[in-house]
Amino acid sequence: MEVKKQIWGVVPFLAMVSLEGCTIALTIMAKTAITYGMTTFVFVVYTNAVASIVLLPYSFIFHYNERTEFQQSLFSFPLFLRVFLLGLIGICVSQNLAFLGLSYSSPIVVCAMGLMLPAISFVLSIILGRTKINWKSPSFITKVVGTMISVLGATSEELYIGPAVRQHPSSSSHLQFKHKLLVFTSTTDRWIMGGLLLAAASLCVSIWNIIQLGVIKQYPQVMKVASFYSLVGTLLSAAVGFFVVNDSSAWTIKSSFDLFLIIATGIFSSLIRNRVQIWCMQMKGPYYVPMFKPFGILFATFFGVTFFGDTFHYGSVMAAFIAGMGYLTVMWGQIIEDNGVGEDKDDKNNDHLSSAKLPLLDEESKV
Repeated sequence: MEVKKQIWGVVPFLAMVSLEGCTIALTIMAKTAITYGMTTFVFVVYTNAVASIVLLPYSFIFHYNERTEFQQSLFSFPLFLRVFLLGLIGICVSQNLAFLGLSYSSPIVVCAMGLMLPAISFVLSIILGRTKINWKSPSFITKVVGTMISVLGATSEELYIGPAVRQHPSSSSHLQFKHKLLVFTSTTDRWIMGGLLLAAASLCVSIWNIIQLGVIKQYPQVMKVASFYSLVGTLLSAAVGFFVVNDSSAWTIKSSFDLFLIIATGIFSSLIRNRVQIWCMQMKGPYYVPMFKPFGILFATFFGVTFFGDTFHYGSVMAAFIAGMGYLTVMWGQIIEDNGVGEDKDDKNNDHLSSAKLPLLDEESKV
């Protein structure tokens, strides 16, 4: 019985590590599809269309036995306006920025900029007056230090790429073969632009978290909220796509690889990741899931070194690890605050919401 209990205790760890690995794998596949011709705006529309198709029926099944008497109807004007903003900011704007940023950079940059999310949320909470400046508070100082480290990591990611990782000569033919199958990085001439777009996407996610928290307080059925703003975001993304994409042939899915990627990304980001993260938080607590976000760096590094060789750079890896240290430092400051002074639950809820429906960026990302 004790052995069985210990084995069962390892399952959430393995589930979260696998989740981060799948996230990075899908990110690399998305990079490949975009590099070989799929338009980012089209990709966002199709993946969210799949997500909406999955979420709409699932949300009603998920909340079937729950009461429905809430403060307001989801279709009342105040809540509908917020749901509209969730779809606009959290899907239409943030995901298009994120995938466009990915097209200009690489998955390792996606990891680094995604790890900026707690720091951006912390700065945003100060600006909005939700967090008071208190230099005597250990948690506040810890968050400030973590934010500075995160900014340092993100800046280094943008400005210093470093030398390419060198592979053993015997693997060169293997690498050349792999390069034809998958693409990891772009040329560095648009690297800074890619990072800025990804940082802007993280800012959108932070704003999206705040809006979503207000919606959930009035309408606690999270999955229904997610399904409706996913549908709104899909429609808004389609409108933007039809306006921006001039070539009608861009809307044609040209390969089975693209079709698989669209379906896998839509199902993974809308349902699989959501359910695994909620289950792990129920098992291990609210901070268990966010602490696994830096594992994306390890997977991106492993995949980059193993399969991509000279397109993978030391500087970007070191910068991403710095950003990861900043991420963990800010999270540690939040844990100190919650355990030390017992402030209200808003920040915990923000962590839960941010992990409940993030794209592949993550936080994702939605990359």
